[in-house]
Amino acid sequence: MTSASTNDIEFRSVAKRYGSVTAVSDINLAVPQGAFVALLGPSGCGKTTCLRMIGGFEQPSEGMVYIGGQPMNGVPAYRRPVNMVFQQYALFPHLDVEQNVAYGLKQMRPRAATAEIVRRTQEALEMVRLGGFGKRRIHEMSGGQQQRVALARAIVNKPKVLLLDEPLAALDKKLRTAMQIELQSLQRELGITFLLVTHDQEEALSMSDLVCVMSTGRVVQMGPPQEIYDRPASLFVADFVGKTNRIAATIEPGAGSVRLANGVGLSKPARANGTVGAAMVAVRPEAISLVRNGTATLQGTVTHRMFLGSTVEYSVEVEGLGDFLVTADRRNESELAEPGERIGLNFDPNAMHVFPA
Repeated sequence: MTSASTNDIEFRSVAKRYGSVTAVSDINLAVPQGAFVALLGPSGCGKTTCLRMIGGFEQPSEGMVYIGGQPMNGVPAYRRPVNMVFQQYALFPHLDVEQNVAYGLKQMRPRAATAEIVRRTQEALEMVRLGGFGKRRIHEMSGGQQQRVALARAIVNKPKVLLLDEPLAALDKKLRTAMQIELQSLQRELGITFLLVTHDQEEALSMSDLVCVMSTGRVVQMGPPQEIYDRPASLFVADFVGKTNRIAATIEPGAGSVRLANGVGLSKPARANGTVGAAMVAVRPEAISLVRNGTATLQGTVTHRMFLGSTVEYSVEVEGLGDFLVTADRRNESELAEPGERIGLNFDPNAMHVFPA
């Protein structure tokens, strides 16, 4: 039975168990057509299990998986309109680049004409900027080139959905950044849905239209990257996506204040979300400014200074609250604080995210 849908992928109350171990529990997920979506979470959160259920390598223990409105439960991997780029690429070492890319086309039944296979193979290679590399052996290609061969092999069949299982993990930082841009450009050019599995927050935020954050087999928040970063739905999301400072606090009822663990009182932020009593406050490092002279919300001692190129990160110990991470611009070298220096910390109370303790 076909379900009319504007979503390329849907999970409806999906669970996956391996014996007594529950890998995925009650997942409800909708991936719009033509979107670039990242499944983000720590190791063991269930993101790769979800990817494998979409690809047909695993079947759900409960619930339904749909691709393009069609139920996929029980449908084998080779009959699904998806292709997958594996973390280790899984290229055939005994075949050249052209033969690797053409392999999937040659397995299709009825088989396409030889001229059609050649044309589509060359198109796919041109799309990933490997035109002219068709006769190269796999061992003659760099890591980034092998990744593009794997991409060409995955897109040559024109799948409805392309699954990417941490495909950039083996690349160095500079090449990984270049490939992130290439993947975004390729996705826009093809117009097909990309689903990326990663534990790299920067990768997820920079590449995707939507980020789906997972923890312990469940989806804890899904939304655009800026929303995930600026308005985390839980302390886990605030902690896992980007860097954050956690501060124990007490939230007074009504229009009261936030009382930090060291006794400092601050006005209640709009993001208190009705929390009252014991709470945990999260503040991003870039929302905190260093104050040498003048009034400051907190006072502390610089314990470490870390040079990061365009920015500097400080670790500042505040009595009664512990260490704070502060990100500062380094354009004015004369304003850099030194380890051991007493310094003030200021931040707007509305920069705080408040969660129940």
